[in-house]
Amino acid sequence: MINPLRSALIAVSALFMSSAVAVEYPLPAKNSNLVGENQYYVVPEGKLTLEAIATKFQLGLTNLLEANPGVDPFLPKPGSTLVIPHQLILPNAPREGIVINVAEMRLYYYPKGKNIVEVLPIGIGQIGKDTPEKWVTTVQRKRANPTWTPTPRIRKEYLAKGEVLPAVWPAGPDNPMGLFALYIGNLYAIHGTNATFGIGLRISQGCIRLRDADIEHLFNSVPEGTRVEFTNQPIKASEEPDGNRYLEVHQPLSRTMAEYESAEPVGLSMHRDIAKFVAHADTDSFVLKRLLEQRNGIPTRINQ
Repeated sequence: MINPLRSALIAVSALFMSSAVAVEYPLPAKNSNLVGENQYYVVPEGKLTLEAIATKFQLGLTNLLEANPGVDPFLPKPGSTLVIPHQLILPNAPREGIVINVAEMRLYYYPKGKNIVEVLPIGIGQIGKDTPEKWVTTVQRKRANPTWTPTPRIRKEYLAKGEVLPAVWPAGPDNPMGLFALYIGNLYAIHGTNATFGIGLRISQGCIRLRDADIEHLFNSVPEGTRVEFTNQPIKASEEPDGNRYLEVHQPLSRTMAEYESAEPVGLSMHRDIAKFVAHADTDSFVLKRLLEQRNGIPTRINQ
């Protein structure tokens, strides 16, 4: 049972998040990387999908599934309590422009001249159509009401399924690019969608996909020339000023369809900096083992 204070926090959080476009965090000090607080949500009566809850709290579907293992993604049990994972460790990257961590399917935007970071959930490329994992580029141009020009490969794939794509898909609400796009190279863009699902999933042709309100917000906020960095960090770490050390572990991206469809967890490799971080004398080996197994995407203190 949730106590009255916690219930009030849930109600306030739900009210705040339902009206927010991006989850906004004050930036911590330079020697700190931990932001936000986790919240809790009691699933109400009715046929409410996990996708609807993820949208309400500005999360991708995978973020909620990692933090709440075993929950039914189509019909979470009414009366059950979900963890809303809004505490994060900032990626190990410059606090500048846009940072996209494909492993956690989140986009971090550091507005110039403001001491904040905005965090948005994203959809990324399917297996074999992977989103870049290590790349620094810029927002080269922006376009409202973009058209979509399918590549020959994409047109061939759709044709094999009995769907003939036009050479150029006209702008509009049915366009798979959505209503706004930030172009970051010849092959990639950060754009909207004509679907009501897929954020927090591997679903795109390689581009970064956002919900309608989120891409409109970025389109209006991000200037051309903004730095964009892609990174793949399934494990993030932070040693805070008070001496507490935190680890945030996500499920790493599958490399093949066989790996994706396997019941076995994907192998988790550890960057040498992370290995050095956890090889500390006061690391609780039990907590570390549990984190590496559970991969729940929640920052957890690992020192005793």
